Amino acid sequence: MLKNHLLIAFRNLKKHKFYSLINILGLSVGVAVCLIISLFVINEISYDRHFTNADRIYRVHSDIVFGGNHWDMVLAPAPMAEVLPQEFPEVEAAVHFRGRGSYLVKKGEENIKEDGVIWAGKDFFKVFDLQVLQGNADGVLSEPNTMAISQKAAEKYFPGQDAVGKSLILDHDMEFRITAVYEDIPVNTHFHFDFLLAAAGLDEAKRIVWLSNNFQTYLLLREGATSQDLETKFDHLIKKHIEPEIAQVFGEGAGLETLSSSGGKLEFSLQPLLDIHLKSDLLGEFEPNFNITYVYLFVAIALFILVIACINFMNLSTARSANRAKEVGIRKVMGSFKIHLIRQFLLESLVISCVAFVLAIPAVVLALPVFNDLAGRSLTIPFSDLAFYGILVLGAGVTGLMAGIYPAFYLSGFKPIEILKGKVSLGMKSGMIRSSLVVFQFSISIILIIATMVVFKQLDYIQNKKIGFNKDQIITVDDIFALQDNRQAFKEEVLKNSMMESGTLTGFLPVSGTWRSDSPWWAEGKDPKQTENLVSMQNWEVDYDYIKTLGMNMVDGRDFSIEFPSDSNAVIINETALRNLHFEGNPIGQKIYSLAGGEQLSMDSTTFRTVVGVVENFHFESLKENIGAVMIFLSENPTGIASFRFQSQDTEAVIAHLEGTWNRFAPGQPFTYSFLDDRFGNMYASEVRLGKVFGIFAGFAILIACLGLFALAAFTAEQRTKEIGIRKVLGSSVGNIMLLLSKEFTKLVLISFVIATPLAWFAVNSWLQDYEFRTEIGWAVFIAAGLFALVIALATISFQSLKAATSNPVNSLKSE
Repeated sequence: MLKNHLLIAFRNLKKHKFYSLINILGLSVGVAVCLIISLFVINEISYDRHFTNADRIYRVHSDIVFGGNHWDMVLAPAPMAEVLPQEFPEVEAAVHFRGRGSYLVKKGEENIKEDGVIWAGKDFFKVFDLQVLQGNADGVLSEPNTMAISQKAAEKYFPGQDAVGKSLILDHDMEFRITAVYEDIPVNTHFHFDFLLAAAGLDEAKRIVWLSNNFQTYLLLREGATSQDLETKFDHLIKKHIEPEIAQVFGEGAGLETLSSSGGKLEFSLQPLLDIHLKSDLLGEFEPNFNITYVYLFVAIALFILVIACINFMNLSTARSANRAKEVGIRKVMGSFKIHLIRQFLLESLVISCVAFVLAIPAVVLALPVFNDLAGRSLTIPFSDLAFYGILVLGAGVTGLMAGIYPAFYLSGFKPIEILKGKVSLGMKSGMIRSSLVVFQFSISIILIIATMVVFKQLDYIQNKKIGFNKDQIITVDDIFALQDNRQAFKEEVLKNSMMESGTLTGFLPVSGTWRSDSPWWAEGKDPKQTENLVSMQNWEVDYDYIKTLGMNMVDGRDFSIEFPSDSNAVIINETALRNLHFEGNPIGQKIYSLAGGEQLSMDSTTFRTVVGVVENFHFESLKENIGAVMIFLSENPTGIASFRFQSQDTEAVIAHLEGTWNRFAPGQPFTYSFLDDRFGNMYASEVRLGKVFGIFAGFAILIACLGLFALAAFTAEQRTKEIGIRKVLGSSVGNIMLLLSKEFTKLVLISFVIATPLAWFAVNSWLQDYEFRTEIGWAVFIAAGLFALVIALATISFQSLKAATSNPVNSLKSE
């Protein structure tokens, strides 16, 4: 019986090549997209699960409101990693990290820039059970000036050797002895480090200061302990360790109530390790994370595209039911039961599904590198995993059943007497279902088109919005500390070339990934013990040419000038700082105060600077954030990054000039450059990827929907051949015939547009709420998306309509 069903199934596929091809092509595209998204989603949800105790590892999350700012961050006080295991029995071990950017690592006579460097606490390998390949995990990172390196780093700096016991020199003068070599951190981990420096040698890590939050802190809880139990004890931790420091700063008796009375807040909570990659976007993340909402979205898109492909099969099967009606009638007369016919039609669906899955695999192989490049991932097809083939077989079966179950029951339900009398009607119900499915297809397609357009509209808004500085025509050179005492001389030598307009030396730039530092300040005449008078501000150390080079605009006062020696203690503030400080009268010439640095913070020890200017607000973080308060002052020894504004359009010549000058001043040191507008664009790389992914998926959805529409149009024209012939004989024009055949499908696309528009508006409006500064959506986006879908649909059916309208009526009527 099975052999007979298979034989009939393949005969039908061969007999109706055009419709079989449409079904197989649509399904294979849908399956390929579904497989790629499945690989992506599986990869995203696998992050950090390779750690044995992943379900017991948590990260400290700080939620602080103070001085007009809100910090929702992964940074905690330095002493916390040591105190928590000592005072709370729920904590088995804790480790903290402190990032200080990239380092130069000496190899032979050259220095290599390394980004994967972090200062780490001694219990790193207790919390994160990476395999130690050389050395002993016990005692690693417990001594100052020691380090552990990854297997990749060991092979890079000590090929074919045992790296343990050897030393590496960082940033010219810091020597670290290697005590362990550990396995490379897997790709699906939320952090990646090749060099772990012992935090025991970091002065900042040894300071007992609880009001400074600069360390990422991770905890390993004991078996049976819960994060909720530990979180309830954080109030005790704050009262014991943090409130005494608050009282020291604000006076005896001050505590959390002092902060709360002015709208402040200080809270700690625990974030599960397995939630970090998909559910965390906090200040101080090691690497950009993904968003669980996008995972759900991509899963929905994958299913929708597969469903759209299945709808094509359903529509074509039910539309062509009249062609198989006699087969059904004869089979029933010859003794076939309904269940036999259902099996036959389902088997045909399964055959098409299996063929589609087989064709989808090479399509995925070809498309995966493109997707990896787009998504910034390294996905591979797990050909060596037997479970993968089992999932493919299961998927082919489910897809075949999903696509074929309605046509199978519909076709097997024909009554043989009616069929053999020639009274076969496709039925109003069947036609309504087909129309509904077409509407569903195009509704999804239009939603994806609108989403794509809005994402790119927001990106265009970001690129063209006035951001308070001129990011174009600025080239940056990193790691200028390698120039040592020649930084200023390097700047002056670069500016001797007529291509260069101006330059500045500082690591504080208005793009993410550069330096940041903040502290509370208050205006002259205000009582700092009243916390509402405190303003937390970014403190940026720059040189005289900073404002000029970055093209910022002064709105009051003046820029720094070498003609004013007193500018060494001057400050320029932005408009947000001006508003928050609440000066009495003209701010120019007034003083702002802050706590003096040192081991002990106290209101009895302060420092001040004099305001000489106010700069227009400029964005220094993503447009998702409001513009915070910033103060800019002169550095005694500016370093970090050299930024140069150039006039020439010949960027290659500019780069060559910079590199040549660099090699004269810093021979053997790596020359690393970038453009400020690229750094700015990198802040929105995820949005660019999202827009491209939406565009591609929208394209596939439209393609599959149009394949079905094309086939339905062909079948409609075929069914109405005689009608068209009679109409032509009676004088209908080609245009009238085309309008007749296109009218029904146009109506369906318009209904799709009406359904898709409110759904799309709700979705894109929700997405835009993440941005403090966002574009207006406008009706033009929706109208453009609807017109695009309509044009594509009309172009798809016009071929079949034109073919039917221009056919010779004699050929269709000669048998009448």
